[in-house]
Amino acid sequence: MEIKEYIREFTIKDIVRVRNPKVVAFGGGTGLSVILRGLKKYTDRLTAVVTVGDDGGSSGKLREDLGILPPGDIRNCILALADDENVMQALFSYRFDKGRLEGHNFGNLFLAAMTGISSDFYDAIRRTSDVLQITGTVLPVTLDDMTLVGRLANGEIVEGESKIPKAAKAAKTHIKKISLKTPAAALPETLDAIKSADIIIMGPGSLYTSVIPHLLIDGIEETIKTSTAQKFYVGNIMTQPGETVGYTQADHIRAIEAHQQIKNRGPLFDYVVVNNGGLTDEMRRQYAKIGSAPVQIGEELLPYHYIKEHFVVQRGKHVRHDADLLAKRIFEVYMGDHKKAV
Repeated sequence: MEIKEYIREFTIKDIVRVRNPKVVAFGGGTGLSVILRGLKKYTDRLTAVVTVGDDGGSSGKLREDLGILPPGDIRNCILALADDENVMQALFSYRFDKGRLEGHNFGNLFLAAMTGISSDFYDAIRRTSDVLQITGTVLPVTLDDMTLVGRLANGEIVEGESKIPKAAKAAKTHIKKISLKTPAAALPETLDAIKSADIIIMGPGSLYTSVIPHLLIDGIEETIKTSTAQKFYVGNIMTQPGETVGYTQADHIRAIEAHQQIKNRGPLFDYVVVNNGGLTDEMRRQYAKIGSAPVQIGEELLPYHYIKEHFVVQRGKHVRHDADLLAKRIFEVYMGDHKKAV
């Protein structure tokens, strides 16, 4: 890195840290947890708002057995905001591979136990966050029971977050609409965080089962719309079987717009952050085996400003967003460097 670039990067991060902006990021588990690792290097006033519709895997079993909200995505975000050197990271990530606990994650069990000795699920999250000494705050989007209902293009109605994409894939069709089985109200602390935010980020994450569900919670969309924060949508790098096969970034945005309840107050976000970098041939073949491909930008929709960069990095057998570069570009725009948005 040239010295001028080093000085510039240091200056941006240093100034942002002095300002210490309030950032609210919406998403699900994997996508949101990845970018949190980059955002936390710029500010400690970071709030991760997590959807709680998961009904699969360890989370689904605990939800069914104990009647608690699913802890898995919450756990991922708590770990993302924890000290990377904290020994608790390894413990909270540990998954049992035999016996009656097979398939369960220790962090999920810990959150379930903490819920049992706390006043509610939110209090359990807060106390768990204290144990891991995280930078920022993790909030569930709601404390109400959140059950997703999907209407497929073939007319089939499917209930349950994990079941909806599986049904769409099996029927070789796509998801037309997502709704809630029963209304759910936003956690007041979540609405307060949105109201005071300087930056709001939505995504990345599963479009129909992680991103859009936030907008179905009473109070979320309206509060985002009335916020004066800079608002960013972070597009997914890969299409997702059962949800977005064949989708461009423009298709993702149109799906979000179609689920908005308030149509007359302008767009939900100002900036669209998209990857324009390629994958290795090996990674393309690997993802093609499961029916996934890189998301193309497609039509650049107005009035959004686009931030385009080679955001993709390889982590083992998966591709992820470059969390550091993504955070840098977002905070450059926040600092007024609009040349990064075209």
